[in-house]
Amino acid sequence: MSAVEQYARAHLVTDSESGHRTIPVALRYDPEADPRSVRIGLPGSHEWTFARDLLERGLRAPATSGDIHVWPCGRVQAVVEFHTAKGVTVVQFDSSALIRFLRRTYTAATPVTH
Repeated sequence: MSAVEQYARAHLVTDSESGHRTIPVALRYDPEADPRSVRIGLPGSHEWTFARDLLERGLRAPATSGDIHVWPCGRVQAVVEFHTAKGVTVVQFDSSALIRFLRRTYTAATPVTH
């Protein structure tokens, strides 16, 4: 089993006049550490760890677990919302990047037999 690290571009959604800002995001999965969790790293922020299942469910319908909300946005995008005591961070992804990442996590978690 091997770890998966994938970089994606996403849009940081803000209510400022500049609107959306494109940011680099790190998507990580380490089946050795926790085969049920994924991590999303945002620039200048800590890394968020949450259930892989939440990300999967959120691509099809709104899903929430604790401080993290995921939902589809139209046919080709998804939103991940992170809540902290300091406020809310909203990030919009192309769903295809998240789907590709999830597929890679399942391939990484499958033991290879010879």
